[in-house]
Amino acid sequence: MALPTRSSRRSSVPARPVDPFHDVQDLYDRMDQVMQSIFAGTPLPRDGGRAALWAPPADVEETDDAYIVELDVPGVRREDITLELQENRLRISGEVKEKERKGVLRRQTRPVGQFEHIVMLPGDVNPDKVEATLSDGVLSVRVGKAAGSQPRQIQVKGA
Repeated sequence: MALPTRSSRRSSVPARPVDPFHDVQDLYDRMDQVMQSIFAGTPLPRDGGRAALWAPPADVEETDDAYIVELDVPGVRREDITLELQENRLRISGEVKEKERKGVLRRQTRPVGQFEHIVMLPGDVNPDKVEATLSDGVLSVRVGKAAGSQPRQIQVKGA
């Protein structure tokens, strides 16, 4: 990154104030877009803006009888979330709507727009045992395991 220099020539175009934090934030945003496109399978933006899709942070937990997926989706209403289960592939998509602002937005680091998170569950699931709840900005999806994939104890008998 080149540092700004003073010029002895006067220009009719007013100089933009130098803000090194803006440049660092811009670099951070671009690196974040590249990482999301690599790991989340989302395309890079063509116009230099934010990516069309982003993936919210998530945890996947396995219990004896279910898989539990928790996504951080603050500000999202349940009507704006779609869940699809196809075999052991769980697709969660939705939208974080842009807030209406009255002033000038100086900095935006919270993602807005369409999001998508796809989870390949490691075992067979029961599509009739799926529950989803949204509370305090966390979407929790519980997908029940298929009867054949649940562990069972086998008693050892004596001879």
